[in-house]
Amino acid sequence: MVVVLTLALGVRLGAATWWQSRVGDQFYFGDSESYWYLARAIAQGEPYEFGAPDARIFRSPGYPLVLAPLFVLGGKDPPILWARWLGAVLGTLAVVGVGWIAWRLFDAKAAVAAAFLAAIEPGAVAMSVMVLSEALFCPLMVLHLGLWIAASSSSKPAAAGGSGGVWRHWLWQVGGLSVAAGLASGAAVLTRPSWLLFAPFAVFVGIAWSRSRAKETCIAATMLVAMALALVPWWVRNYRAVGHFVPTTLQVGASLYDGWNPRATGASDLSVIEPIAREERQKAAADPARSLPYEYRLDRRLRDEAMAWARGHPAQVLWLAVVKFVRTWSFWPNEPGLSAWPIRLAIVVTYVPIVCLAVLTAVRRERRGWPYALAWLPAVYFTALHMVFVGSIRYRVPAMLMLAVLAGGAVGEGPRWMAAWRRLIGKLVPTQPGRVHIDCSRAAEFRLVAAQVGVAGGGDGIGVGHPAPQPAGGS
Repeated sequence: MVVVLTLALGVRLGAATWWQSRVGDQFYFGDSESYWYLARAIAQGEPYEFGAPDARIFRSPGYPLVLAPLFVLGGKDPPILWARWLGAVLGTLAVVGVGWIAWRLFDAKAAVAAAFLAAIEPGAVAMSVMVLSEALFCPLMVLHLGLWIAASSSSKPAAAGGSGGVWRHWLWQVGGLSVAAGLASGAAVLTRPSWLLFAPFAVFVGIAWSRSRAKETCIAATMLVAMALALVPWWVRNYRAVGHFVPTTLQVGASLYDGWNPRATGASDLSVIEPIAREERQKAAADPARSLPYEYRLDRRLRDEAMAWARGHPAQVLWLAVVKFVRTWSFWPNEPGLSAWPIRLAIVVTYVPIVCLAVLTAVRRERRGWPYALAWLPAVYFTALHMVFVGSIRYRVPAMLMLAVLAGGAVGEGPRWMAAWRRLIGKLVPTQPGRVHIDCSRAAEFRLVAAQVGVAGGGDGIGVGHPAPQPAGGS
């Protein structure tokens, strides 16, 4: 495992240095600029707003908080390469989490295989070094799911032999894991707001799926309460900023309109928002005393416009859902600048085996209980989410890490599968044992010959032919 983790860190550090040499001191994605700006604001004690007072809930604070120490150490403009190296370390921590989950669900061999697949998966490597929130979100998501799996897979003490102290220890263990899972989930939401609905969605599936519904209900309730507690400070801050409850950010309306609008293609094109934003700014300038803040009003209008368009164009919504699905699970990047053949080849040779092996393991383990489902539920969740919002292979990267857990399980079980395959072939194509025909008239000679040819019990058959007795007088 040490070799695999060294590989994971080395690949990411190398990718960070290579990408920095290619793009220089600039960002490839516009999102990166906003995280960088807000991290500087946190480090310098400035208001948490992106460029203007009417963008106070533009980004959730998780990733900027992690980037802020770079500005404390490096001043107003630290090297962007530092952020990429930080992402490489965070990406390696995600690989550690993948191996840990595979070890809990399968065994040590599966853990090494899963960690190796996560270490070399091109999407996970790229998201570690692009200065995007996925760099922090991926290890937090893996931590959340790993703690949830640990709580769900904790075995109860034997009913007859468990003392009161043993039961209390077990309850504290499960309760502690559930609380930790909830806090990790809250931190993940503060990093990527799209994770907000995963816990309620998975809780519903888990209670319906699990045979231990009472236990899973208690775990779920504890986890959701802890998750809410982690989000409360952000909720309070948002309410003070705009006077309304905002669970994540005021970019949800913009993201929804990006996916559902008259010019929607399944890809992101935020230029469609500019006319509406300009109109709302003009209204705010004409009537400064309006009760609703500009960013809150714009978010609500974009949400309402998107929903109205979707209700009026159901066929286009369905078609866009198909397009977004294809974009999200494409064999290679949708971005022209990232579609060179070496990149495409690297993605295909890792993406296809991981997905195929993960599906195979998910089917085989379908009856093994709820914890195994937590490894493939993120893929279902992100797929459904981005059949509504815009689609891109960027949004499948977190799910690929959990699919690597299942793929590692398939690799770890490879020898058993090969043995089962040989048994199946043996049943379908039976073979007759080879036979050695030996003529000998005495038992002692037979035993001697048998020993010489190395006959073992259950091995090849030996036919012994005794010469027919001859008449005394001949004929």
